[in-house]
Amino acid sequence: MGGTKERILLTALRLFAADGYEAVSVSAIAGQLGMTKGALYKHYRNKRDIFESILARMEREDAQRAAEYGVPEGTAEQMPDAYRHTPVDDMAAFARAQFRYWTQDEFAASFRRMLTLEQYRNDEMGRLYQQYLGAGPLGYMTDLFEGLALPRPRKEAVRFYAPMFLLYSVYDGAEDKEAVTAMLDEAMEAAREHLKRLTTEKTENDDKKEEKT
Repeated sequence: MGGTKERILLTALRLFAADGYEAVSVSAIAGQLGMTKGALYKHYRNKRDIFESILARMEREDAQRAAEYGVPEGTAEQMPDAYRHTPVDDMAAFARAQFRYWTQDEFAASFRRMLTLEQYRNDEMGRLYQQYLGAGPLGYMTDLFEGLALPRPRKEAVRFYAPMFLLYSVYDGAEDKEAVTAMLDEAMEAAREHLKRLTTEKTENDDKKEEKT
C-alpha cells in the first residue's frame, strides 16, 4: 500500500490516536492532509471506511508476522498440530518482534494508542483492545502452552505476557526507550529459559512413565 491512500490512513490514525476516533471528523482528516473532503472521498467512502481499512491492514500484518516467526496464525481448534509443535524459542522471538512492532512501528503504535484511549468509551474499541492487547494475546499464549501440555498453562501465559503488557505503557512515557526494549528482551530471555526447563522436565517425566509401563 502506498501513495495517497496510505497517507490518508496514517494521518487518520495519528488523529485517532491523539484525539480519539469519535472526535475526529473527515473534515479534520482532509484538512490535515491539505485536501478537500471531496478529494478524500475519491479514496474512502467515509470515516468508517477508513477505520475498516486500518483494521484490515492490522489483520494482514498480524498474520504475516505470525507466519514469519513460525507461530500459529489460526486458533487451536483450527491448527491443533501447530499448537502442539511450536518451539519455545520461536515463541520468545515472536514476542520480542511483537513488542517492537507495537512500540516502534508508527502505524501499529498509533493503533495501540487509539485503542488504549478509546477502550472505555466505545464498546467496539474495548473489544478490539482486548483482542489485540489484552485477553487475546493472553488466551493465545495459554493455548500454545496447553498445546505443549505444560502444567498450569494459564499461569504460565500470565507470567509470559505480563512484562509485555506492562512495558507497553512504560515505553510510551520513557525518555530512554531503548532501555525499555532491553528490559523486555531480558524478560523474554528469562521466560524462554523457564519454559525450556519446563519442557525438558515434562519430556523426562514422560520418558520415566513410559519406562514403568
